[in-house]
Amino acid sequence: MRTRTLFLSALSGAALLAAALPATAVADGESPVGAAELLAKVKNCAPVSQGKYRTDQSAAAATVPVCGTDEVVFWEADMDIDCDGQVSTVCNTRTDPSFQPQTAFQGSDGKYLDSSEVPYVVVPGPGPLWNYTTSGIKGGGVVAVIHGDKVRYAVVGDTGPTGIIGEGSYALAQSLGIDPDPKTGGTPSGVTYILFRNSKASPIESPAAAVSAGEALARKFAGQA
Repeated sequence: MRTRTLFLSALSGAALLAAALPATAVADGESPVGAAELLAKVKNCAPVSQGKYRTDQSAAAATVPVCGTDEVVFWEADMDIDCDGQVSTVCNTRTDPSFQPQTAFQGSDGKYLDSSEVPYVVVPGPGPLWNYTTSGIKGGGVVAVIHGDKVRYAVVGDTGPTGIIGEGSYALAQSLGIDPDPKTGGTPSGVTYILFRNSKASPIESPAAAVSAGEALARKFAGQA
């Protein structure tokens, strides 16, 4: 993970089954919304951030704005791996020198998220560029994450530096086919994050809940509902 300047209380995961759960059709039989359909809705950027973010501390320039519509905020960036939260065999101080045993939001059980089980996205902490809370984004908010032709659903699970963007959990990266290793993994570009305003998966530590809520929100956003 990246060293954070902001710590909030935090969260943990319970449902291992859906850590790599694909965005498949939900119980009502509707077909899932494809990557191309979602990307077509976020082609144009109306900035909601007061400037642009860097993708890494070492990035030469800030290139990523946070954009918005009435229904979502979104950005396209890299994905670094946030392995913070509960200790697991793949997320600990041995596998990740920057490991921290907490995430910014708590689950229904009062524990921190487990990065190895819960697909979650990291949002920049509130700062001069953008305050996610003013855009209707909160812990447990539903996120559609697109990489190539894959769409996966996640929750807002952690916060990061105020000037850097583009980070997801071990489980999220793995489900997208991105190397989830916290030291050597991630991808340098090509990940689109679409955060649905005023949404929440319940319980937020359930990947299945994120998929169910995400599919419904995505269909509405794509004009299919």
